[in-house]
Formats: sequence, structure tokens, C-alpha cells
Amino acid sequence: MNNNREAWQPLLEQLQQRNTLAQAMGGPEKIARQHRRKRQTARERLTALFDADTFNEIGALAGGNHPGGEAPVPADALVGGTGRIHGRTVVALAEDFTVKGGSIGHPNAAKRARLVRLAMEQQLPLVLMLDGAGERATNGSERYPVAPGDLQLVADLKGQVPVVTLVLGVSAGHGALTGMFADLIVMSEGSALFTAGPPLVEASLGIQATPEELGGARMHTGQSGVAHNLAQTETDAIAIARYFLSMLPAKSGAPLPVTTGLENAGPRELDALLDIIPPALNTGYDMRAVLNVLVDENSLFELQPDFGRSLITALARIGGVPCLLVANQPAELAGAITRDCAEKATHFMEVAHNFGLPLVTLLDNPGVMPGPVSERAGVLKAAGQMFAAQRRYRGKKIVVTLRKAFGFGSSVMGMNPWDRQAISLALPSVSLGGVPAIGGAEAAKASAAEAAQMQDIQSGAWVPADAMAFDKVVAPQQLRNEIIEVLHRDIGGS
Repeated sequence: MNNNREAWQPLLEQLQQRNTLAQAMGGPEKIARQHRRKRQTARERLTALFDADTFNEIGALAGGNHPGGEAPVPADALVGGTGRIHGRTVVALAEDFTVKGGSIGHPNAAKRARLVRLAMEQQLPLVLMLDGAGERATNGSERYPVAPGDLQLVADLKGQVPVVTLVLGVSAGHGALTGMFADLIVMSEGSALFTAGPPLVEASLGIQATPEELGGARMHTGQSGVAHNLAQTETDAIAIARYFLSMLPAKSGAPLPVTTGLENAGPRELDALLDIIPPALNTGYDMRAVLNVLVDENSLFELQPDFGRSLITALARIGGVPCLLVANQPAELAGAITRDCAEKATHFMEVAHNFGLPLVTLLDNPGVMPGPVSERAGVLKAAGQMFAAQRRYRGKKIVVTLRKAFGFGSSVMGMNPWDRQAISLALPSVSLGGVPAIGGAEAAKASAAEAAQMQDIQSGAWVPADAMAFDKVVAPQQLRNEIIEVLHRDIGGS
């Protein structure tokens, strides 16, 4: 016998010790402090994100052998690797706040780049879990090789595979910037996101501000629009990421994750719409009630609900097929298109285009929001970008005009005739026109007789149907069935 087995023992013991150090993160005291903040550790977050027992860590020993003899930094404040979400492989990385505040050292930067490159080369979805201070202050004193930048790589990844950012603590600088390329950005309650933190802001500008004042979750999801969804807890944020990824293909061009044979996912008549939607244009209603009836049971998930509230963007399944819904909200500003609405719709229309999600738009708006405040906000440019996004879209576009659709407000929602719609549907209650019937006659300086004629022309679907402005005029009860018929054409491909 040889002595190989005995010779292996010191190496295996060293490997065990180094892995144990990485697993320990910042140690018991800092882990307890993280828990007192009602925040999970990086490893706990990854365990919650992935299906049970599927996490395969990459780069655990990074930071464990400093060339200058400095003390080891467990996993260099970043835990990452691959795992499965609903059975599909995903790459994820989680900043570890318990180690040097989750800051980015040189091994950390190399690990980030490796993980993002893995997502790109293997065409796997990517999840970024942010809770860190940005670049480490000591980086400038260390002569490490230049690592490839994950910032560039995440930017290159956009549109190739789904990317989700979860902001679960305070995220500043490089990590925060990297997170901005995601298809969905979720912030947990109490988290914050900014280009530079309070100390740097005070030093450079003389302004004192708390993390929440600089970039709190409610501000970014309700005012700036930087983030899309607010989650009450980390558990909720992680559940949102899992659901979002379950509705998208694993990469651009892959088949949609269609579900079949589920109860209540088949065709059915929607008698409830007769009670929900008033035919009269000047009567408001809640579009969410329409969507809840229209889609498969328990599948509706609203995207960016606190921003641009007169337009709803949501993911849902209709007949088992995942879709992006873009719907005017008559309960807010009569459904008018504001700058915030247009920016929100543009982003998610681009996501739908990149990943082949069917786009279902439901129109009931008086047009693009007029007035000096709206014009100063840049509504015209934002609405133009929304129009361009729906014009570039190349999946199954289903357009449903419920009631009013005036001026550019109809165009940005994709209602223009022969604009690559898979089908264009209308209810009998529609009213169309270049300008709203109410106010439009006055703006056009029309006579009383001409104004009455405008009102008459704009009332009902019969005139536009006669001109083939719509493919079909349908009763509200049949709306879901008509949409399902189109979604199920050539299922598995467009």
C-alpha cells in the first residue's frame, strides 16, 4: 500500500477549515445583529430563494487567502452560485452585510463577474440580492489584478435572460448601479437604495440625510419609479422573485411556461363584467375588478402598483398562458396616460418583447394627460417612448377596447388598426376619436350641430367596425374566451 490516503488528510482538513470559515460569515455576534434588524443573512436568503437542497455554491473560498497576509474575509462578503426555482436552474448572488458591511473587495468583484458571466454563457436567469456598502475603502491600497466588471456584464445580459434585483437592506454605489439593469426590482420595507450613502452625501454636499430620506423603499416604488414593487418582508420579496421567474421563459426565445389542465383555467363566460363595466363613458369603475374576473384564478400579480396609478401593469395567466397585461385604470384620472404611466408601461412592454410574453392591452382612457404640469413633466416624450415600445413588440399582441379611446391615448396602447395585433377586440360600448367628444367639439370650434354629430359618431362600435378598425366586436361575457382562442394558437411558439 502507498501513503496517498494519509498524505491527503492535511489538505482535506484545510479545505474543511476554510469552508467552515466561509459558512460562518461575520460570526455569531454580527449574525445576531442582522437578525435584530429583522433581516436574514445572505445564506438564509439563498436558502429561501432556491428549491430545497438545490444550492450549489461557487467561490466560497474567495477572500480566504489574502496575498499580503491579511486576515481572511469569509467568502469576501458575497455568497453565490446556482440553484433551482420551480425546478429550473438559476444563478444568484447575495451580498453579505455581516462581513465588512457587504462591501466589494477584489475577490468579491471577481466572483460577481464569474457568476454573471455564468448566467450569460449558460443562458440562466439571474437574481441579485443587495445588502451592501459598495466598493471597499481599502481597495485602492491593494494591487490585485483588474477583474472583469460585472456592471458591464449585467448590462450586456439585459434582454437575454430574466434578471431580478431584490434590495433587502441598504445598497449603495456599485451594487446599487448593477441592480438597475433588472427586469424587476423589488425593495423590502425598510430597505434603501442610492448612488452614495449619507456620509458621502454630507461630505460632498453638506447635506445630512438618513438612508430612508435618500432612497427609501416607499420613495423609490411610489415616487421615483426606480424600483417596481414594495415587499412588506424579505420573505415576500423572495416569493415575488420566484413567482416572476415562474411566469417567464428561462431565456429569450425559449418556450413559455404554459400550464395545462388546471381547474378554472379553461374558457368560461364572464357575466360579472356586465355588472362591473358601465357602458356610460362618464361613469368610473375599478379595472382591477375586470382583471380579476378575466384571468385564471389566483394568477394576477400587479407590477409597480404604486407608480403611474392610472395604468395597471400586471402578470397573469389566461387559459394557462402567462401574459403581460397593460390596462387603463378609469378609477384614477379617468385612465389618462401620465408620464409615470408611460415609463412603467414602456419598461414592461420591453420585458414582454424580450421574452415572448403575450401582451394584452385593455383600453379605457381619455388620452394622454394634458396641462402645464403634465407637459413640464415630459409626458409627450414618455408617451412617444411607450408608443415605440408597443410598436417594436413582436409577440402576440391582443388589444381590447372596453370603452373610450381618444387621440394618442389609443395609439400608445396599440389600438391603431393593422398594428401587428394578433386580434383587435372591442365591446359594443366603445367611443373613439382624435379628441374626446367632451371638450373636443369646443376645442375644434364646432357648431352645435357638428358637436352633436361628433357625439353620435363617437358613441358605439358600429362605425369603426364598419371601417375594420376592429377585428371583432364581442359581448363582455365572451371576452375571456376570445382571448384564450388567440393565446392557444400554435401554443409553444409564436
